[in-house]
Amino acid sequence: MLNTHDSLACLPQMGEKTTRGLQHVPGSSPDENEFPFGYPTNICEDVPDQKYLCSNCNNILKKALQTLCGHRYCSACLSWIVRNNKNVICQKCKEEDPSTLSEGSLLAEEREHSCEGSLCKEQNHVQTDTPSKEKNHSTPLISKDGCRFSEVGCSFRGSKEKIKEHEKAAVGAHMLLLLQHIKQLKASLCTAAKAANGSIPHSELNVNGAGKSISDLQIPGGLEVSGDLEVDCFPGSSVSEDESVLQQLVREKVISELENKLHVFENIVSVLNKEVETSNLEITAFRRQSELDQNIIRGLELKIAELHRCLTQKDAGLSSLHKSLLFSEQASYDGVFLWKITDVGRKLQDSVTGRTVSLYSPAFYTAKYGYKVCLRVYLNGDGTGKGTHVSLFFVVMKGDYDALLPWPFRHKVTFMLLDQNNREHIIDAFRPDLTSASFQRPVNDMNVASGCPMFLPLSKLQSPKYAYVKEDTLFLKCIIETN
Repeated sequence: MLNTHDSLACLPQMGEKTTRGLQHVPGSSPDENEFPFGYPTNICEDVPDQKYLCSNCNNILKKALQTLCGHRYCSACLSWIVRNNKNVICQKCKEEDPSTLSEGSLLAEEREHSCEGSLCKEQNHVQTDTPSKEKNHSTPLISKDGCRFSEVGCSFRGSKEKIKEHEKAAVGAHMLLLLQHIKQLKASLCTAAKAANGSIPHSELNVNGAGKSISDLQIPGGLEVSGDLEVDCFPGSSVSEDESVLQQLVREKVISELENKLHVFENIVSVLNKEVETSNLEITAFRRQSELDQNIIRGLELKIAELHRCLTQKDAGLSSLHKSLLFSEQASYDGVFLWKITDVGRKLQDSVTGRTVSLYSPAFYTAKYGYKVCLRVYLNGDGTGKGTHVSLFFVVMKGDYDALLPWPFRHKVTFMLLDQNNREHIIDAFRPDLTSASFQRPVNDMNVASGCPMFLPLSKLQSPKYAYVKEDTLFLKCIIETN
């Protein structure tokens, strides 16, 4: 009836207990402790194929068995089904195609016993041509390994690379798990020693201890384990010779398992200490490298600041050269200067609002080594002409050759506002007041301006009848008599 697909020979016998001391309740599903389910599907990186899943619990097959109808079950699941149901039909056969149900679909107690111990002899009950690639099929699916600290409670699973990263990053957590496990182990030993009260039932004693943890062994009540010290708490207890031998065997088994676990823990702690030392060395190296990098960064910042200062100086020098070039292009050395003013509308508005009250012209000279002068215009007027006229003034500036020139300045000055249609130019002239400070040798960069505060009415400047402003541009001309 049954065919093995794992290393097991066949199903357990009827009524056999898989976990000592548990009582079976008919009709209930397999308990996690009594009948372990198959492996959870999340242990695989990819979703496993349906043929690797148990027909009952739908998990990855654990100790897989195959029925004559071709369906696969975990050994624990199939044992539970057979024990709790008589002449039950395979659920998978019902779901797939009820019309194909046959004797091979029956999962009966008799058939289970008839196959017990004879799967290799009765060829009519066993499939012998199972492809080798389907045997032990659960092994290649479990592609995730467990952490080395799984024995103490760590549930992490993954590839070898991820496990290595996990163990390196979770040193503190593993230490806590180790500490908790040791505390629980001590508590279990103490509880078992007190609860046994000096006797061990022969039916539950397992001398070899195969497949049992320390917590499954019952320790004699007369034995207390405290570190490496063994103390007989009931020296006067009357026990038979056989029981004494059994107690001695149990004591030796407990001590052996404790020593083995202690050795494992010592190895784990040794590995953790080495990893901590390695991490500390890496941190120290990182700190040193960080200090070196910080020093390099500070040096680069200083260089950048120095370069920025040099660039600022060069920008200032270029600006000065640019001004000198413009001055050289616009400078006049014969006492005649023509001043072109653009954006007249905007500049007039700025003068009205007070944003830019007046404008200075570039400097010009009466001769190559003569007087240095310029013009100053108030488009919205100044003094008596404020708000009604354009005011135009003459300014004597401090020059490089003033020490060689006669003072006060005494040359006649003529102003002209050119009509760009060449019809009616505005002309005004004056001779310097020799007593005025405006025409003495300059002490500061410029003397006080002097000229015509009512040079031209604003109404005439803006009148369409004249072409004083054309394309938002006007021209002022100054003529100095140098002879």
